[in-house]
Order: sequence, then structure tokens, then C-alpha cells
Amino acid sequence: MSEKTIFTCSACDAQSPKWSGRCLNCGKWGTLAETSEGQGAKGKGQKFNLDATKFDQKKLVDFNTIAGQKFERVKTKMAEIDQIMGGGIVPGSLILLGGEPGIGKSTLVLQILKQLDNGTPLLYCSGEESAQQIKLRVDRLNYKPQNLRFFGETNIEEVCAAIHSFKPQLAVVDSIQTVYSNEVESEAGNVSQIRACTVKLLEAAKTTNTAVILVGHVTKDGTMAGPKTLEHLVDVVLYLEGDKYQGFRLLRSSKNRFGSTNEIGVLEMTEQGLEEVKNPAKSFLSATPQNLPGSVVSCFVEGNRAFLVEVQALVTPTIFGYPQRKTSGYDLNRLQMISAVLFKRASLNLNNQDIHLNIVGGFKVTEPAIDLAVALAITSALRNVPLPQNTLAIGELGLGGEIRPVQNLEKRIYEAQKLGFTNIIAPDTKLQKEYTVIIQRVKHISEAIKSL
Repeated sequence: MSEKTIFTCSACDAQSPKWSGRCLNCGKWGTLAETSEGQGAKGKGQKFNLDATKFDQKKLVDFNTIAGQKFERVKTKMAEIDQIMGGGIVPGSLILLGGEPGIGKSTLVLQILKQLDNGTPLLYCSGEESAQQIKLRVDRLNYKPQNLRFFGETNIEEVCAAIHSFKPQLAVVDSIQTVYSNEVESEAGNVSQIRACTVKLLEAAKTTNTAVILVGHVTKDGTMAGPKTLEHLVDVVLYLEGDKYQGFRLLRSSKNRFGSTNEIGVLEMTEQGLEEVKNPAKSFLSATPQNLPGSVVSCFVEGNRAFLVEVQALVTPTIFGYPQRKTSGYDLNRLQMISAVLFKRASLNLNNQDIHLNIVGGFKVTEPAIDLAVALAITSALRNVPLPQNTLAIGELGLGGEIRPVQNLEKRIYEAQKLGFTNIIAPDTKLQKEYTVIIQRVKHISEAIKSL
């Protein structure tokens, strides 16, 4: 029986029973190529005759016979970076660093190279910028390279050959979307090329014991460009987040085979590059004015850290028939829900009011623990009445107007107490410790509004 012919897209690997000029999955033209069914998936369509009596059970490994292994880590001398990595960079690991354009990814990797430039060879491969452009950034960071070498190449076979020949302690590929492999017949940056180039870099990292950092871009929705299988191929996935027009940056880990993913680093962009923020909660509130209507301080948790942030709301009469809801750093759908709860459960007439909400500092907060602060900020702006001085609000708001408990409440209270807050509006839950601050326990949004 003859094999059935199918057509596979070279851009997204989608399959079609007949040829067409345009791929129906990704929309690209002229990417469908004729292949036979079963080609590409190893072993697909083949039949195997397995005899269980011939299986060698010595291939099965007993975990009790394996000695524990401790990874030797390379310290970057940047406490925030080492903490995210689980104690330092593991030799032979493949690290993916993603972020929006202009957020500071290239600056961060150059600073890591600067800290490691102490006698061991280092390699910087870039297909986006020339050596002269990289030199401008190096001079701005006051970095005088001693063992760093630049390789301007986009062919992944050449990059891997340079890694095998030079054997650097750390190699940087900026960016993974610009390199290509001769073994894949497609343009650089598509699914097939990214997967093939990452596999080759992974092999080069493991065979030479070289740590490799891949710089990747993110899409409009904030996810890593390329297939999700790219994240499964690498050992560590880091995201550099924040508003590029603001100073602060958050470095978070979504995957780490050598450490915890609950860590988060806080950096600040300066003229000398990214600097560590020792006390991020205090830095975020350093310029926060007191006793302003529509301004409420809350606390959110990222990883193992608690951050204090200011929530600002502005409520104005609408000049259109439909009131507007605008947010910056907060989920618009959640703002709509809180507005409906305030209208229904707290009798606040918001049907003819525009609401503008801003999370100060340029950060995006998705945790529901600041719901109470958002509700109080809207109420304070509507009534033009500020909250009492040194007041902080923590709690999740339910559809019935109830204030629900949040995780790590005592960690949030401790951080607020350390920064001088004397009054905390929190859910009515039992605490394990006693605090010097006044904790106002509320069960319903109407009770919290009475604090105004």
C-alpha cells in the first residue's frame, strides 16, 4: 500500500491533506511542502513486536542507589540575580531571558558578563547589533572588557562552532529570533528555526559545560515569542518586566531546574545600568504624598517578597452616555467587577461616573489582595475624602461585598509595620502573632467604607 501524501507548513508545522498557496493555520504564503504521512514523527505508523521476556531489568534505575548531587554555581556578585538563579549560574545550563524591546535585556546580560570578567573567557554573539553598537553600551556601563569577545553571526552552526572552540564560561546569544540553521528551510524567527537553534545551543552548552543565555522577545500579549516548547527545552526561563518609561524592573523566574520559581528580583534602571534595589517596598513609596483623596496604599506579594504599592483612583462625571473605565497596571475586567459590587452592595452611584485607576510605579498587579484598596480608592475619590494618615488596606473583594482572606497576610502586616504604617484595614481572620499596629478587621465592604 502506497504512503499517503500530505503537505506540511515550514513555518508552523501545520499539516494539510491538499496543497494550497496559503497556510490555513499561520496565514503565510508558499510554505506548504509535500511530505509523506508519518514523516517527521519518529516511529509514526510503524509496528513493533515487543517481547517482555527479553527486556533487561538492569536498565531500570533505583533512586536509592543515586548519590545526591550539588550543582557548582558561578556567582555573578549581584545578589538579586544570584537569588533568582537559585544561588548562581549553573555551568552547562541554558537560560532564556525574555522581555519587551527596550526593557533592558541587553544591558542586564552585559552587566552579568562584567561581573564574570575575572580571567575566564566570555562570548557575546549578536545578530541584531554590530560590535560598534555593543561598544557604546559597554562604555556607558563603564565596563572595560578583558576576556570578552564579540561574534557577529546569525548562523547557529557557526555560533556553536565558536562555543566549542573558544569554550567560554558564559555565552550570550542576542537574540534567538535572529539566528538560523542551515538544516531548516525557513526564515529566521519562525517556529521551526527557533526550535532547531535552541536544540543545537542546548547540545553545545551540555558538551562544553558552558552556560548559555538566550535573549528572546515577547509578543503583544506578554508571552515569549515562539512556541511554548522553547521554554521546555531550556533550564531556566527569566522575564524582565516593568514599564520602560519607569525606573523599576522586576526579574521573575517562571521555570528553574536548579532552584525555586518563587523568587523575584527588583532592579532599577540608572545611567550606569541596572542597580539592585535593597528595600523595594520603601523605594516604591518614597514619593507617596499623604492624605490625598483617591490614594490608598496596599500590599501585594510576588514570589517570597511583599511589596507596598500606591493605588490611585480618579472619579469624574461622565460627559458621554456610557461611563468609561480606564486602568493602568490593573485588570480592566476586575475594575468593572469592583465597580458593580460598589454600586450593588455599597449603594455608590457610579453609573454616571468615569473611573480612572492607576498603579503607581508602572507595575502590573494581578493579585486580588489589592481589591479592597481599589474599592476604597474609588470611594475616596468619589466622596473627595482621604483615608486617615498611615493607613493601608489589604483584602479580596467578593461579589457579595464580603472581604475575603488573602495569603501571607502576616507577611504583609509585618512589611507595613516596618515602613511606619499604624492602621491596617484587613480581613477578619485570626493572626498567629501580635502587632503594634492597629488592625481594623472588616467582613464587608460597607464596614471598610466607614473608615473614610
